[in-house]
Amino acid sequence: MQFTVRQLTSEQPFHVYRYLIFAGDRLVARYWHDHRGDEHGIEFVDGRRDDWPVGRMTDFLTGGGPVPLGLSEAAVNYLRTKVS
Repeated sequence: MQFTVRQLTSEQPFHVYRYLIFAGDRLVARYWHDHRGDEHGIEFVDGRRDDWPVGRMTDFLTGGGPVPLGLSEAAVNYLRTKVS
């Protein structure tokens, strides 16, 4: 199963960053982190929530800026255990 991530940019507070996570073309979760990356969490479409899903925010997301946004290997492995 291939996972992708897309950042939401509409009407979000500047200090919270939000993302949509897809398995193929199916939305499976919403991920967020604060502006420093100190706090982060995930909410699955079925309502399950998890704070600090894998280490720090930088252990979950890759890329940013000029580098395409992506999910780390640890994030993909975590998602595989949570998404059927």
